[in-house]
Amino acid sequence: MSVYDQYETVIGLEIHVQLNTNSKAFCTDDASFTDDPNTHISIVSLGHPGTLPRANKKQVESAVKLGLALGCTINKNSRFDRKNYFYADLPKGYQITQDAEPICLGGQVTIEVDGKEKQIRLHHIHMEEDAGKSIHDQDPDHSMIDLNRAGVPLLEIVSEPDLRSPEEVQALMSTIRRLVRYLGISDGNMEEGSVRADCNVSVRKWGVDEYGTRCEIKNVNSMRFAKKAVAYEAKRQVDLVERGGTVIQSTLDFNPETGVTTPLRTKEDAHDYRYFPDPDLPLIVLTDADIASIQAQMPELPSVLIPRFIAMGLTEYDAKVLTEDRKTVDYFKEIVQHTKHSKQAANWLLNTVKSWLNEQNKTIAAFPIAPKQLAAVIELVASNTVSAAAASQQLFPAMVKEPETNVQSLAKRLNLIQESDASNLEAFVDQAIAKFPDKVNAYQKGKKGLIGLFMGEVMRLSDGKANPKVANQLLRKKLEV
Repeated sequence: MSVYDQYETVIGLEIHVQLNTNSKAFCTDDASFTDDPNTHISIVSLGHPGTLPRANKKQVESAVKLGLALGCTINKNSRFDRKNYFYADLPKGYQITQDAEPICLGGQVTIEVDGKEKQIRLHHIHMEEDAGKSIHDQDPDHSMIDLNRAGVPLLEIVSEPDLRSPEEVQALMSTIRRLVRYLGISDGNMEEGSVRADCNVSVRKWGVDEYGTRCEIKNVNSMRFAKKAVAYEAKRQVDLVERGGTVIQSTLDFNPETGVTTPLRTKEDAHDYRYFPDPDLPLIVLTDADIASIQAQMPELPSVLIPRFIAMGLTEYDAKVLTEDRKTVDYFKEIVQHTKHSKQAANWLLNTVKSWLNEQNKTIAAFPIAPKQLAAVIELVASNTVSAAAASQQLFPAMVKEPETNVQSLAKRLNLIQESDASNLEAFVDQAIAKFPDKVNAYQKGKKGLIGLFMGEVMRLSDGKANPKVANQLLRKKLEV
């Protein structure tokens, strides 16, 4: 057993989710931040003296939605605090956040690693604002500051130290990202920092109850980088302890190119931030009616939908993939209002439709074929009126171009309607059998795999219109005489 196997890694995450509100957390500035630097700012977001912030109702509603989805207790009386520290891209000299009375308490997240589920407890979820952005690579002598992001609303999800591996870190970030997208409260774009995490990492010998000294890896905006950062930091701490050193509580940066963590500063404790209630913002007071109203706006969650979809005949895998995207769920639910063939509907969405969307770089929201129209295609295939191959390779592309056209009429125009009348197919079957007399003899002596040869000939003679099921039955009946 290696020395690393003697240690347990203990990890807690602070996941920051940038909300997709139109305005910033405490003023009416545009919350988009990818435009020209310092174009979405005002005297409020810059913290000018005498200006007053006001809470963003949409941010509060998003926090409640996420809290309800994660089984949190919603704090009916939460408050904003000032977290005081100096940084160049924090123009007020403090961040408006929640410390003593966050909006969501407790809760848990179910993650899956290597086919096994695990519950990760949450400590709380709180609301806060983002800082600006320091840019260090545009001038050799100066750092540039873009304050477009300053004041953008965030939710911070703070887990308990229940994670034990880099793979679990990756799974938790992925699960949260998928959930906030599903709820419609964030775009989840990690490349732009919409979901990012601070990873608190410590190590301890197996069997030891006391936690080791933790180090915090800041602002990791990639699940893959988070996995690498945690793995490196755990190894670094074990190496340090084994050499007789002491882990110092620190804030660290992770360099994805080198795969190494480096210290930014010795970690501050909460008292170093001099938290105190923000005097300019009142308590956020929620009633039972407020919470019920927000809950009524929420979509059905994957935890509810997956068992239902499985009961409809879908595989667990299909159900999980379908419920990764809320718009796809809505589309699927509408399809099955028009066809009872739920499994086939899922197959079409996850294969033919998904492939087309990927090729066109579009989402299901931009898919031109209405659910009722796609259901009609599924019915044609299920009734053997059109073959599955013809439906996906010929009918589907034509429908994309003519999404309003009657599906049955389009299939007829494309000459895709299968011949299912046995009396009309009998001539093709007789011709196929007559063409291969030696193969007939071989088939009758036990080489049943030759049925494919005869089927191929029937399909050729019928220009692909023969109903395979009917033709196959006719062939077997005649060959086995």
